[in-house]
Amino acid sequence: MTTTSPAPAGVSVPDTRLAREATELVRDTTDELIYGHSRRVYFFAALQGRNRDLSFDPELLYVGAMFHDLGLGERFRTSGRRFEVDSADEARRFLAARQVPEDSIRRVWTAIALHTTPGIPEFMEPEVALVTAGVEYDVLGIGYGDLSDAERAAVVALHPRPDFKQRILAAFTDGIRPKPETTFGNVKADVLEHYVPGFQRGDFVRTILDSPWPE
Repeated sequence: MTTTSPAPAGVSVPDTRLAREATELVRDTTDELIYGHSRRVYFFAALQGRNRDLSFDPELLYVGAMFHDLGLGERFRTSGRRFEVDSADEARRFLAARQVPEDSIRRVWTAIALHTTPGIPEFMEPEVALVTAGVEYDVLGIGYGDLSDAERAAVVALHPRPDFKQRILAAFTDGIRPKPETTFGNVKADVLEHYVPGFQRGDFVRTILDSPWPE
């Protein structure tokens, strides 16, 4: 696969029509916050993949990274589904329209759908594991020391992150506030608990005890 000239720390965005069209779509349908975050996720994911000596498809990893937060956008806020699923389905439509093989589509869909479900993606295909690793690196700082200061600085120089912590939390809040029920059992319940007055997280134990089963 051909790539562009080296970008941050020697990692390049695939120089393919698919990658260029993914870039254009995400740039046109999101704001600079989500676009920059998604690009950093790709670079951080690819760097970690290289450091872990994982064999991954850069094109699929790029699409997974670029689409992973698309479902936070305003057009999806009334879907009633988890934003991760909306994001994954948009990626599926994008790839299927370009005759990408079904197994590749499945890997991208899974990578996006599971990127907020820690403890599972790391045991799956490299593209699935690395999208989550890139998200966790950029948002949570997990594995912060696994990359060098120079690698980290190169990525952030290309896509800066001014006031990123507060801005991404606001984007999460706006994206899932209309469908709070979709946070049951996942990390986004923490976001609404902090930022949406009156939100009450689902309780797994209470759900069991209050189910229609007699015992």
